[in-house]
Amino acid sequence: MSKSCIVNGKTTTTGMNVSHSKRRTKRLVKANLLKKRLVNPASGRVVTVVVSARGLRTLKKWDREGKSYDLVEMKRLNALI
Repeated sequence: MSKSCIVNGKTTTTGMNVSHSKRRTKRLVKANLLKKRLVNPASGRVVTVVVSARGLRTLKKWDREGKSYDLVEMKRLNALI
């Protein structure tokens, strides 16, 4: 599974665990990524994409506003990055 969202590019980031005594150890903060089958509005076909929970909300908003987008093109551009 891809490690980044196709809509907004969210990926895993690093942070620190901080104990009560303030000792710090490195940790990974993972994005809330989901593998979803969505209908591509550009072609009307079902496409499997990796998208974050925030990205799903953005796509829902775009649908509501009537904004045109292509999931296949977004997926291709994300693979290049």
